[in-house]
Amino acid sequence: MTTLLFPTSSLAETELARVRRLTADTIRGLAMDAVQKANSGHPGMPMGMADAAVVLWTRFLKHNPADPLWPDRDRFILSAGHGSMLLYSLLHLSGYDLPLAQLQSFRQWGSRTPGHPEYGLTPGVETTTGPLGQGITNAVGMAIAERSLAARFNRPGFKIVSHFTYVIASDGDLMEGISHESCSLAGHVGLGRLIVLYDDNGISIDGPTSLSFSEDVLGRFAAYGWHVQRIDGHDATAVETAIVSARAETERPSLIACKTHIGFGSPNRQDTHKAHGEPLGVDEVRLTKEKLGWPADKPFYVPDEAREFMQESAATGASQQDEWEELYAAYRQAYPELAADFDCTLSGELPEGWDSKLPAFPTTKPIATRAASGAVLDAIAPSFPALLGGSADLTPSNNTLPKGEHDVTPEDFTGRYFHFGVREHGMGGILNGLALHGGVRPYAGTFLIFSDYMRPSIRLAALMELPVIFVFTHDSIGLGEDGPTHQPIEQIASLRLIPNLAVFRPADATETVEAWRAALARRHAPSAIVLTRQALPVIDRTCHAAAQGVSRGAYILRDADQPEVILIGTGSEVHLALAAQEILAAQNVKARVVSMPCWELFDEQPEEYREAVLPSSLRARVALEAGTTLAWGRYVGLDGAVVGLDRFGASAPYQVLYQKLGITAEAVAEAARRVLSRVK
Repeated sequence: MTTLLFPTSSLAETELARVRRLTADTIRGLAMDAVQKANSGHPGMPMGMADAAVVLWTRFLKHNPADPLWPDRDRFILSAGHGSMLLYSLLHLSGYDLPLAQLQSFRQWGSRTPGHPEYGLTPGVETTTGPLGQGITNAVGMAIAERSLAARFNRPGFKIVSHFTYVIASDGDLMEGISHESCSLAGHVGLGRLIVLYDDNGISIDGPTSLSFSEDVLGRFAAYGWHVQRIDGHDATAVETAIVSARAETERPSLIACKTHIGFGSPNRQDTHKAHGEPLGVDEVRLTKEKLGWPADKPFYVPDEAREFMQESAATGASQQDEWEELYAAYRQAYPELAADFDCTLSGELPEGWDSKLPAFPTTKPIATRAASGAVLDAIAPSFPALLGGSADLTPSNNTLPKGEHDVTPEDFTGRYFHFGVREHGMGGILNGLALHGGVRPYAGTFLIFSDYMRPSIRLAALMELPVIFVFTHDSIGLGEDGPTHQPIEQIASLRLIPNLAVFRPADATETVEAWRAALARRHAPSAIVLTRQALPVIDRTCHAAAQGVSRGAYILRDADQPEVILIGTGSEVHLALAAQEILAAQNVKARVVSMPCWELFDEQPEEYREAVLPSSLRARVALEAGTTLAWGRYVGLDGAVVGLDRFGASAPYQVLYQKLGITAEAVAEAARRVLSRVK
């Protein structure tokens, strides 16, 4: 398959330079006008990086505006998402379904041009960016996905996966800790098809970056194992030469430091922080356009020549896709089974028979839910080729490496297990990139306490509705002797606050199987599966309700005839609820035990089901969970009680901790009696 680039030879060198500059000035004009009309935004970065972006999009980027989801397209990520007008202008000029009226509605209600790019809203936007460092980290995940799929599916003469991941990143991106984590890992595994254009303009919101940022960025990236270059970002020839060099480097990711002028062309704002995050002002826009030789009285002016220049490149992308489709048709004939697997992985659908060997657990032996989770992965991995997992250096504790699977290494990307190292935040952003790329169903694990380190990435997974599965083990004071630094108290409640994220806390091994089943069925939203370190009894389902109730978020685990009080538990504390039910029964108090492994799924159920599980007429309720009691009031009401933990833990064996901190069956029974006395 040939590599088609924009045919620059069709224009004389001086004419090409003129058209490139015309197109860059078009982008500058659109950025100034959109930000000025909205009276908010960031004009400086689009004005500074317009020259480099035009070269990238017209000379190198393989894409087809008519099919933004073509699997073998190059990925372009604007990690500096505050400069969103750069991306919107490029998309509009290239012929994506983003008419000029949308640019004129920049940052307005209902537009497809929000202040920061949003995945799933605007055609051609590959990921949601704005929180700095996330985009470049997503790009690392995308580049990993490309290399993984290429290793698994490409065959001699059939490079059906062969594309680059390009990034425009800012000083701020490279200051953020998450970028250090992900870029270090990218260098370690040798992502030769990842190319970052660093907008080295030396300005941030506060002023010159020298206020807080004086490191040798290229030296740092070279130490990470990156190929590095420094160029004048306004010199189109230099940009082109640098990208050619970066593409030729197959063993290392590339960083091209593009020295640019923020707010390029602005007589009074160029190279100042005033150009970063506020409109230039009506007078300054006029002065800037006059300096650039641009019509000052024509807002949102787009010369036909600039549009044609960008769309000629896009037409080349359509030809590239046609060529790829022909290649894939031949591949399907030559390798029908591989093609079927490839189609399945790209569709995101669960493969047929993936759950045929899910484990069942005897009731005779307690088992930690983290171990049960590992058994689930052992069972499903052989029939789930898209599954790619990992851990933040806690593999033996998280039980996230399926038996028989081997590691991804710099030399071998056919493996399906990734060692992220102690990089929780970077791991979360990379998982998002894997999911965004497609063809991969990502999961990875760490301790629940360290979900705090990766929370921004979890939030973005939820915002983008990505089917990422976060595995969190050591879920409570039940981890014992490691003490309060490692004992999560507020983390479960905090995760439940994130919209679209389903938080599963299974009560035993059988519920763990069903939690995985429910999480994998969520193709358009992330899940967190929260698991115990300590062994838990396996509930005997012959005398308790079936665990399929997990799919509905909560279910009646064991009932009583005309119950007087409801005991609601999650995770390991469900067993305390069952024990409390026995204590109350001996005192002639009838209690219903409800297992509620997932609030979010329960809240999605029809009102009739929710009413059947938690009747509004039954106001005597006690919830129990080894964590903060905050927010349980939504289920127990003003009359109910919560047995939980609103303080930090301590270092001791977990059995001692539960006793000393008052999370016991006796405490639950006593709370139930108090509630009943109030209600009656």
